[in-house]
Amino acid sequence: MICLCDSKNQFVHSLFFIFNTSFFSMNKTINGFYKLTKEQKIDWLAQHFYQNTEGRDLGFLQSFQHPDAEFQRIFDGFSENTIANFPMPYGIAPNFLINNKVYAVPMVIEESSVVAAASSGAKYWSERGGFHAEVLGTVKVGQVHFTWSGEGDILRGCFEETKKVLIAESEHITANMTQRGGGILGIELIDFTDQEADYYQLRCTFETCDSMGANFINSVLEQFGQTLEWFLAEKTGIEPVVVMCILSNFTPNCLVRAWVECDIEDFHHEEAAFYAEKFRRAVRIARIDPYRAVTHNKGIMNGIDAVVLATANDFRAIEACAHAFAARDGQYRSLSDCTIENGRFKFWIDMPLALGTVGGLTSLHPLARLSLDILGKPSAAELMQVVAVVGLAQNFAAVRSLVTTGIQKGHMKMHLTNILNHLAATEGEATAAQQYFDNKTVSFTAVRTFLDSVRT
Repeated sequence: MICLCDSKNQFVHSLFFIFNTSFFSMNKTINGFYKLTKEQKIDWLAQHFYQNTEGRDLGFLQSFQHPDAEFQRIFDGFSENTIANFPMPYGIAPNFLINNKVYAVPMVIEESSVVAAASSGAKYWSERGGFHAEVLGTVKVGQVHFTWSGEGDILRGCFEETKKVLIAESEHITANMTQRGGGILGIELIDFTDQEADYYQLRCTFETCDSMGANFINSVLEQFGQTLEWFLAEKTGIEPVVVMCILSNFTPNCLVRAWVECDIEDFHHEEAAFYAEKFRRAVRIARIDPYRAVTHNKGIMNGIDAVVLATANDFRAIEACAHAFAARDGQYRSLSDCTIENGRFKFWIDMPLALGTVGGLTSLHPLARLSLDILGKPSAAELMQVVAVVGLAQNFAAVRSLVTTGIQKGHMKMHLTNILNHLAATEGEATAAQQYFDNKTVSFTAVRTFLDSVRT
């Protein structure tokens, strides 16, 4: 049995707990898991689910605890039932020239070659005028879904009065946000009764300034739901049923555009015009073919997610919105686009990004705070621009590789270290392998064969 207890009493308590959770039974379910200490959770997991096939017990989880108890307390508070931390590489991509300002961009990602590719794209365009970016909108969306069994004309007839009451009744929630320049922008009544009996929706728009605003929006929406129920009942004699009140992560009007452009000859390539046209066609293919578009956009999200994670924003929301936006015309397409007109190359991306730089984990996570410090304490709008640019740089580097040397050459070079670690190469063997594969194709089999030859 594994025991990370630091006292005899804790050890006895752990034993008692194990027996009381049917230690010797085949029943692997448990009530009240969240009430257990971290040590008890690990004990239970080890006894019921952990296959110790490598001679390593779960005691090694202790090595992933933060040495600062206060930091660890903060980390444990982020989620539920935590038993350890899961480290991810925290890297820097330098040389991003964005709107004539230079950034070193923090990125959190485990995939080989992503940070290197973003850095390469940044350096390439820093020598050609840099990246340009502008925020096209910062509108976020929330919804109150409800049913109402009366005549639609009656509901529409009293909607202007309903809106005024909804706004007035939520002022205790919106006052601070309004003082900061944000708040409720609009409330629209949407009739879905042709698709679902009696179903209506309040589609509400918000400005949340430098906060992502999820909690603010959801609080306002729930107040809207409560107000809607009593007001419509009084006004029409028919009480609505509020189904749910929740923000939408589809924010097509919280949008940023990033782009690069230069004359074709500035590519400094032996066949600049041919290369530029090949690049344009590769992007066009991703606009036409969903099979290619998914992989194309995954590359964009490699860069975007890495910065979103480094600043403790919600990368799942960003991903969901990005892919919905990519399919907004009914077909899934590339998020980026490219043109060549009058000898001038232009490559750009329009990206919906609902981000925050205050509140939430951006203020709680110590590395997120550091990331924002490195970026110069940006506003939410400035962070939107940086994130979009990193996605564009990542996409540029990937497509450039695809239409020139191919993706595997650079990617597998970066992946060589992981293969060597997997094969338990010594420092000397790793150095020899790096030299050997400097001008050779890297694959798992090739590296293993090379190490076998060195070792024999």
